[in-house]
Amino acid sequence: MKIGNIDLGYRPIMLAPMEDVTDPSFRLICKEQGADMVYTEFVSADALIRNVNSTTRKLFIDPAERPAAIQIYGKELEPMVEAARIAEAAKPDVLDINFGCPVKKVASKGAGSGMLRNVPLLLEITRAIVDAVKIPVTVKTRLGWDCENKIIVDLAEQLQDCGIQALTIHGRTRSQMYTGEADWTLIGEVKRNPRMKIPIIGNGDITTPEKLVEYFDRYGVDGIMVGRASIGAPWIFREMKHYMATGERLQIAASEKMALLRRQIDESIDRIDEYRGILHIRRHLAASPLFKGIANFRSTRIAMLQANSRADLEAILTQVEKTML
Repeated sequence: MKIGNIDLGYRPIMLAPMEDVTDPSFRLICKEQGADMVYTEFVSADALIRNVNSTTRKLFIDPAERPAAIQIYGKELEPMVEAARIAEAAKPDVLDINFGCPVKKVASKGAGSGMLRNVPLLLEITRAIVDAVKIPVTVKTRLGWDCENKIIVDLAEQLQDCGIQALTIHGRTRSQMYTGEADWTLIGEVKRNPRMKIPIIGNGDITTPEKLVEYFDRYGVDGIMVGRASIGAPWIFREMKHYMATGERLQIAASEKMALLRRQIDESIDRIDEYRGILHIRRHLAASPLFKGIANFRSTRIAMLQANSRADLEAILTQVEKTML
């Protein structure tokens, strides 16, 4: 699969863009664990052109994590084009446009998946960004605004005509948010459309290596994007790559998984500061499957998620690790 001149190989697996999750450290770890391409957190076009420090920091890409995409979102033509040029100057390999974020504070203002209610403007913004930058432009979106307006089959053709070089489709509508089960049938229909020439990337509920291979086979997509299943489990990419190559589950030692979580904690603290770095990493600790199945873990879990210092958190993890041996 290629995006422009970027060859991602056969059946690539991508790390989805996730706010407060896909920071540089996590992206690099996922890349080391087998992700073929990684995406930044969502970058607000309005904040980017106002040079908001917390937003401009999101443009940083470590050479070791490439190929990497910067994803921008917004609701107005001129700010989106200006933001696209600013993002391009940060030298990502790909510029991705977010027309899929369902979060109320984004979608209710007309950005993210809110753009699905104004397709003419969505297409106008896409064409203008493709014309404004020299790097490949891609789009990530959903099936439609709600179950009565699943427009993705026609929209995919229109986006391709705008000049994008790959399309990622999340198998839910905006009204579904992240509830229910992702419906890949329309993703498969887009891929089977003989008019579609660009790569189609599927996204939604890919939680195991077995499901990854099943959905590649069933729906024929060119690539698959993994999101929430990677939170607290960056090793999932390694497991998936191994299963794709061998048909067998890879057994990764708990100590190795714990080492990756510790690395995330250390790098989060070093990148921000101790207090905010620990707050940032709590989402990964809360979601990590590493702790599932440990007997009488509830009180330990609460303590782990309330720890405010590196030393306290390390002491808890050390104790947890002893129970896993």
